[in-house]
Amino acid sequence: MSNSQAPFISNQQPLTEVETEALLKTVNYQVATQTFDSGDRQLIAQMVESLGDSRGMVRLGFAEALGQVGKPAVPFLLEALAHHPNPVVRRAAAKTLTLIGDPSAVPNLINALLHDEDTVVKSSAVGALAKTGEAAVPPLLEILVSKEHPESTKGHAAWALAFIGPEAKEIWYREINSESNVIRTAVIGAIAKIAEEAPEEKAFAILINALGDADETVRTEAAAVLGNLAYQPAVPHLIKALAHLDGESRKAAALALMKIGDLTALTPLELAYKKEPEETVCRVMELAISQLEKRKCQK
Repeated sequence: MSNSQAPFISNQQPLTEVETEALLKTVNYQVATQTFDSGDRQLIAQMVESLGDSRGMVRLGFAEALGQVGKPAVPFLLEALAHHPNPVVRRAAAKTLTLIGDPSAVPNLINALLHDEDTVVKSSAVGALAKTGEAAVPPLLEILVSKEHPESTKGHAAWALAFIGPEAKEIWYREINSESNVIRTAVIGAIAKIAEEAPEEKAFAILINALGDADETVRTEAAAVLGNLAYQPAVPHLIKALAHLDGESRKAAALALMKIGDLTALTPLELAYKKEPEETVCRVMELAISQLEKRKCQK
């Protein structure tokens, strides 16, 4: 972007409360009547500056108005997100970009997530990335596998990926075969959302197949998702997982069977309990058995 075209956020001065209210009233009227001039850079810049108002409802009003303006407001919001000295403006800029969901904002949002010193700006940026959808997936996956970023940042990235869910399902179906166990774990979270919101046999098949993944975290996450979704066809596969060499996998399978509540799992759980060598797993199996027995008595 050339200097002649760059937004001039820093040149805008905060208005008085009365002036700010008048501006908001004016832009709301223009947006509602479709008379807003999206080429008026001075006006958009002042609206972005007003995102720093001390009153929450006023900030919300400008965010919603800028959201209605849409793409013409994006360069101004990105400039504010990257350089505005007031963290309140940076937070609101990220939240407003959430309303717009413009893929061109992804690099700036990633930069804010990684480098902004304000934790609310970081969380607001990741919310905008989640809303942007498929375009945000590749850089978010890169964050997950990088050794440079803290676990808190990776947690933000994993949340955004799970939120994106069905919108990027072809990516998830491909990346479940990734060599990275971290990526496969993130994919399980995203596929869980697909299975919940737009059930597909392919999604459930991937979750069941993941019960045999080489990585413990992937296996336990898959079992947890199948249990939370109460997916009855998974019961035979979860029963098989009760004999897994890894204790955490056996525990996750027992919990999933308890949540699904299929009484055909009762006898296999009792047999697994008698053979179980780990005390913590035994306690989980006891709980699962007791819950299924209660269910049986209620029949």
